[in-house]
Amino acid sequence: MTDREFDPAEDDNLAERLAGVDDELAEQRAAVLRRGLDDYELEGDDLEMLEGAGDGEEGVRYEPALPVIAIVGRPNVGKSALVNRILGRREAVVEDTPGVTRDRVSYRGEWLGRRFTLVDTGGWEPDAKGIDASVAAQAEVAIDLADVVLFVVDAVVGATSTDEHVVRLLRKTKKPVFLLANKIDDTRQEPEAAALWNLGLGEPYPVSALHGRGVADMLDEVFKVLPEVSAVAKQEVGGPRRVAIVGRPNVGKSSLLNKAAREERVVVNELAGTTRDPVDEQIELGGKVWRFVDTAGIRRRVHLQQGADFYASLRTQAALEKAEVAVVVIDVSQPISEQDVRIIDLVLESGRALVIAYNKWDLLDDDRRRYLEREIEQDLAHVAWAPRVNISARTGRHLEKLVPALELALESWDTRIPTGKFNAFLTELTQEHPHPVRGGKQPRILFGTQAATRPPTFVLFTTGFLDPGYRRYIQRRLRELYGFAGTPIVVNMRVRERRQR
Repeated sequence: MTDREFDPAEDDNLAERLAGVDDELAEQRAAVLRRGLDDYELEGDDLEMLEGAGDGEEGVRYEPALPVIAIVGRPNVGKSALVNRILGRREAVVEDTPGVTRDRVSYRGEWLGRRFTLVDTGGWEPDAKGIDASVAAQAEVAIDLADVVLFVVDAVVGATSTDEHVVRLLRKTKKPVFLLANKIDDTRQEPEAAALWNLGLGEPYPVSALHGRGVADMLDEVFKVLPEVSAVAKQEVGGPRRVAIVGRPNVGKSSLLNKAAREERVVVNELAGTTRDPVDEQIELGGKVWRFVDTAGIRRRVHLQQGADFYASLRTQAALEKAEVAVVVIDVSQPISEQDVRIIDLVLESGRALVIAYNKWDLLDDDRRRYLEREIEQDLAHVAWAPRVNISARTGRHLEKLVPALELALESWDTRIPTGKFNAFLTELTQEHPHPVRGGKQPRILFGTQAATRPPTFVLFTTGFLDPGYRRYIQRRLRELYGFAGTPIVVNMRVRERRQR
């Protein structure tokens, strides 16, 4: 399908026409369209979603955060093979080379009807000198971000000094830890698993990630202690709104937090990457209490990062997962970089509300300001909807403008359009500007509903695939009519065929 933009130039008076459709009429029309869906082949989760349109606050269902299982261990003990075995599909890269897994990768899994998130943690640099510390740091991240930890040891090789480093951390944690003695392919090798009792982590579970031996029994035990809802990534309701301050190293994130807190809470240093861990602080700003997280800077090439920088980027992702809105700090004294764009895209992928803070504004001269506006127009056109604040974190200039920007983004993130109004919008829009004919066919939108907020997520039931350009056109018109400043909008399709009579 083509990815061309759909952009009719004429003024269609859409807002005026929608103003002429009252709420009652809109609901009646939507009910007729919904009944029309019964003529199409709907799936079980279609019906569940359509029925669930009335669930939860303001008709939105909030899914609980899935429990998190993390797999840790030194290189080449079979972590990725175990991931594939648990998931029942080949997802993780498996290669007989230490350190192939360079990133923290999350997968959705299901075991006996229970869903969970599985985190395959690699990410250390395989250099002989620093590997003990690197593996220990990786385990520390996994412990922080998981409900249950699976510690994998190569039972054939036995426990090494690197394993001992990780064991010291695991002994201190209050979270359930399962010691997996991997590469036990048959009963003759089981005495090698028993030798791992002396690590002090309890009973070793003999498994073979390669052949699947013992994995099911081990998972049965894991699920006895795994919570139904993650205690780590749980969705908090109420309390101060959670703000992640993100950006590449040395753009002024810590200075911004210190100025907002009116005291030195975070070490500020000219060296890029001083901040390693997110620092949660409750701060009063604009007459409200906010929970700010100052995150370590994200570097451009994750897989080339050394030691602590790599784990800082993992923690930054974790901070985004826990936040509701992200403030991306950009240093305007330098050209907008690929890193800046990548960080913004990371926020979009996380589905969080977005505010862009252009820092060091007091250092701009007229020439740089002209170039900057051109860079913003070219590189950040896809987030033109994000509130923009020009600040100086060092002096505190215009910091007070951050609060209305945050409030606007969060209000948009929480916005719900009633089903009647949304279908009136779709009907008026598609009558005036129908989808172009492609290959002799013209897909139609049968019905639409907002399935979720945070971010606003819309589902369209259609008779065929909608061009990406046409979906972006729908998103653009939604923004024109309903605002949505500061939040990504997700438009999903469900292509359904007419029932056979």
